Amino acid sequence: MTRVKKGVNALKTRRNILRKVKGYKHGRSKKERQANEAIFHAGTYAFAHRRDKKGDFRRLWNVKMSALLKENGISYSKFIPLLKKSNIILDRKILSQIANEAPETFKKILESVR
Repeated sequence: MTRVKKGVNALKTRRNILRKVKGYKHGRSKKERQANEAIFHAGTYAFAHRRDKKGDFRRLWNVKMSALLKENGISYSKFIPLLKKSNIILDRKILSQIANEAPETFKKILESVR
């Protein structure tokens, strides 16, 4: 009978890989080699999209603010420099939250900037 030297470790590795790809379609959830590839690509995409997420949120905040600014007759590109000139230190995230949840407060900020 042949001797199996790393049988336990190999099984453990396979089991861990297949656990990670649970829910994937076709061979990616059943075959070891395809599962390994799937994990590798998933990690690559996750890394890239963690960085993309920051820009996505900034874009979303700008759109939310811009909607309320247009109602009040000023563009986003004119508003941001005015904010900096009047030394109001609120970032885009906070401003978009104010615009979304308390439009009256946002209008007061807008008046103080003008």
